[in-house]
Amino acid sequence: MVLATPRQPGRLRHAGELEFKIGGAESNLAIALSRLGVHSGWASRLGDDEPGQLVLDKIRGEGVDTSRVRRVPEAPTGLYLRERVGREARVYYYRENSAASMMVADDDLDADYFAEADFVHLTGITPALSESCRTFVRALVRKLEKTPARLSFDVNYRSKLWAAGEALEFVEEVLPAVDLLFVSGEEARAMWGRDDEGLLRELGELGAEEVVLKRGKEGSVALVGGEIFEQPGFEVAEVDPIGAGDAFAAGYLAGLLWENPPEERLRIANAMGAYSVMTLGDYEGLPDRDELEAFLEGRESLGR
Repeated sequence: MVLATPRQPGRLRHAGELEFKIGGAESNLAIALSRLGVHSGWASRLGDDEPGQLVLDKIRGEGVDTSRVRRVPEAPTGLYLRERVGREARVYYYRENSAASMMVADDDLDADYFAEADFVHLTGITPALSESCRTFVRALVRKLEKTPARLSFDVNYRSKLWAAGEALEFVEEVLPAVDLLFVSGEEARAMWGRDDEGLLRELGELGAEEVVLKRGKEGSVALVGGEIFEQPGFEVAEVDPIGAGDAFAAGYLAGLLWENPPEERLRIANAMGAYSVMTLGDYEGLPDRDELEAFLEGRESLGR
């Protein structure tokens, strides 16, 4: 989506001007991986309009493969507005009947393209957009079960898109096909009423090989091979919390692809989440691999 936000904190109604950026959970993750040197692609629909060109240029400019992005004239590119009032970041979505909400399995599911990936990453946002998107995700999940590609799924519950019960039903429907599940503590409490170790084990029993619980600045927990692993968060000055969960998931996926053990994967993920909140924007402040390693090692650069 295109993101419009005031340059300074405050209510949108008082903003003299807005800055145009882009935002979206899946594109944030693809950009984060690309910056870490992991080849990534992003597949979606965009309107055949200026906002769509802005989104495409930004994502492609980050080295992400956009060859499976379709531009369509019959629907606009999605938009969301963001304001920061006090410590709270508020968002307003305008994506009903957007191009992305009209994805359909027959036109947008390139099975060969997805099958070539080590991981295909989906979120709970896409099936919440429309019934056709829900059908698209179901069809993709079925296709992936017949390929070597592993499925990563981030719950990413959005209460403005669907009720917790609907989201819960869909997540548990696809869980048997999921290899790696991400869920935040807030999402777990909203959907399952708890966020304890027992829930991770129950989700694992439903099918997910690995279950990762995001706890923000408190750190993270993972269930891997029946064993629980935990890592604390990093103490940083928070500027903008939006996009931290996507950066976290990218860090964990990168750690998996680099064949790091579970504790190190969690530490990398926590570091990426911390990096994200220190800068304005969904992805703008994310590090490359050298910067990430310096952060993990506690090394400081003079910047000159």
